[in-house]
Amino acid sequence: MKRECRCGTPQVLRYRQRISGPLLDRIDIHVEVPLVEYRDLAKSESGEPSAAIRARVEAARAVQQRRLAGTGLTRNATLTPRLMKEHCRIDEESSMLLENTMSQMNFSARAHDRILKVARTVADLAGCPDITADHLLEAIGYRTLDRKLLG
Repeated sequence: MKRECRCGTPQVLRYRQRISGPLLDRIDIHVEVPLVEYRDLAKSESGEPSAAIRARVEAARAVQQRRLAGTGLTRNATLTPRLMKEHCRIDEESSMLLENTMSQMNFSARAHDRILKVARTVADLAGCPDITADHLLEAIGYRTLDRKLLG
């Protein structure tokens, strides 16, 4: 049985604002998952096989482990500010994109770092040695709760 929310916009915003900014800043990826109807689930269409996704994730993890060898770290999520400067470099176009987004969305410094770390991971999953504007845009797109809370 499908149930629609009957709350008004002010009620929804008030509820969402219970999640404090500092708490939200500590969440790397925000993704809203819409309700999927049964008939859509029952269709025989299939996406990317799980084995292919797993192989891509394992390859990205191996890249991260090699990159961070000798640091005591193994994942992009744990990069220190010094290591971020070394491994999360972006070109001028991407830098301007991030600067504009930070300003328009009023993102915190912590959100900035999370975006760069996620962009580094997106690039790793794509098998790219450098973070591109597309990787950065995807990482910015994962900050949906920030956008929702801003109204």
